[in-house]
Amino acid sequence: MTGHDPTGPPTSDDAGTHEPRESTAPAQPAPPSLRGPVRPGERALAPDLARGFMLLLIVLANSTWYLWAASPGELSIHPSDGSLLDRIVQGVLITAVDARTYPIFAFLFGYGMVQLWLRQRAAGATERDVRALLRRRNLWLLVFGFVHAALLWLGDVLGAYGFAGLIFGWLFLRRTDRTLLVWSGIFTGLLAALTALSVLAFIVAPEGAAPAEPAESGSPSWFPSSELNAEENYLASMVLRIQVWAFLVVGQGLLTISVPIAILLGFWAARRRILEEPGNHLRLLRITAAVGIPLGWLTGLLHALDHVGILSLSAEESVAVASIASTTGIATGLGYVALFGLIAHRLSRRTSRGPVLTALTAVGKRSLSCYLAQSVLCAPVLTAWGLGLGAHLHSATMALFATGVWLVTVLLSYLQERAGQRGPAEVLLRRLSYRASYS
Repeated sequence: MTGHDPTGPPTSDDAGTHEPRESTAPAQPAPPSLRGPVRPGERALAPDLARGFMLLLIVLANSTWYLWAASPGELSIHPSDGSLLDRIVQGVLITAVDARTYPIFAFLFGYGMVQLWLRQRAAGATERDVRALLRRRNLWLLVFGFVHAALLWLGDVLGAYGFAGLIFGWLFLRRTDRTLLVWSGIFTGLLAALTALSVLAFIVAPEGAAPAEPAESGSPSWFPSSELNAEENYLASMVLRIQVWAFLVVGQGLLTISVPIAILLGFWAARRRILEEPGNHLRLLRITAAVGIPLGWLTGLLHALDHVGILSLSAEESVAVASIASTTGIATGLGYVALFGLIAHRLSRRTSRGPVLTALTAVGKRSLSCYLAQSVLCAPVLTAWGLGLGAHLHSATMALFATGVWLVTVLLSYLQERAGQRGPAEVLLRRLSYRASYS
């Protein structure tokens, strides 16, 4: 993540399903009226493809926080120095990744909540039972997030998504489409207004006034520092991670306004089956991709050029550029989702899937397991309480390490797909949420 930007992934196995079919009885019956989780034949291509590739962006964003021995820039968690290759990597990540990944998964998370709702209701489940299912699922995500943060990763997003799911599922799941769009517009206006006020404050600040403490990588000022990974005592690091996690649950779930916007738009889009039936929404997808991605990349590029020293901006101008770049992350994230909807539409014309597409979608189907696996593969190797390799890597080598971690999850997911096995974290979450045994 940036520190999330990790972000984090949607953990909904129910995101992007086709029309529900009659379910056979599970080995252990679920609560009355509920059918079982989504089956492989009901999945849509676009959500799985998007999550599979975006997990690469998440591990790249998160890996920067493991450079705990480096001196970060004033407005970015990325190191303030490095070789030419390091600077290029920093520029690419600031432009295309930082603050751009977590809106994607927030959107897909909201999308999956509505798909679960629609699928269960179409199968005859009562509204009360489906609400209880969603509530259990989000509560267990909070538990998963707590354990993940306590054991491994300071920037866990599962807890934040679980918390946001509880709040926004309660407030908006049964609201009209107009209400969803109005409130997403209100949150967007609020985000834009806060950014404008932040920029204006620096423009009109008296000359010589001390600037406010800059946010790191476009993240809120309460976001943790990479120095937390420099703690050598594991138990002490666990206490620090738990403290940070408690702030992140509320901070990322609500105060990072991009997340509520993305979740509400995910609710709205799921009702129209935009990712399941991209061919019926090509104009919307093309406009979203054509506007959102260039907008975010342009503002991100300005921030990147300032970070690497190509642009000579004043302190006030640098803060303004960083704030705007962070705000446009929601546009870029939605543009990425739209792009994968268009790619899925093109690929759906093929009669068969090759190994690369199969592997990418296999990761998407196991996004929760792969997200957790990234921490298992990174934290013990990179942190000071582990092997401490993060102190010896730089931006380019860390990006190479992160890409290798993602490729490991791709390989494992592909092998599981060939063997007909689900991700272990998905299986556990299903059993806890549905109160039944599903493989």
